[in-house]
Amino acid sequence: MPATGTLTLGKKERIAGKRLVETLFKGGVSRSMSCYPLRAIYALVPMADDGSSAKMMVSVPKRHFKRAVKRNRVKRQVREAYRKQKHLLCRTMDNHPGQTLAVAFIWLSDQLFDSRHIDERVGMLLTRISEVL
Repeated sequence: MPATGTLTLGKKERIAGKRLVETLFKGGVSRSMSCYPLRAIYALVPMADDGSSAKMMVSVPKRHFKRAVKRNRVKRQVREAYRKQKHLLCRTMDNHPGQTLAVAFIWLSDQLFDSRHIDERVGMLLTRISEVL
């Protein structure tokens, strides 16, 4: 992650690549927790070449929102909430050198929520993940 003073979410901090996604969803090493309307699936994996200590992705199933505009809105809200609160994971990942935390957020609801509600839920999930680690 960048310096603690910056609140960015760059390309290096996003999950990209089939191998990491498969490890996260099918590897048997991942864990999951829910805080409605989100589920977070996370796993500690060996650090990638880019040196980021945490990577994330957001998935909004088409069965919940048929229109791409609504799916994109939800993904944007979740990414923004993560960007503002990822510092909760920074301190935890300092205790795990050589490892990267991969987190996938999956939307569970058929409803749209305001950004404040999503910020609270992402914050709760990130706090619980850092407590478990």
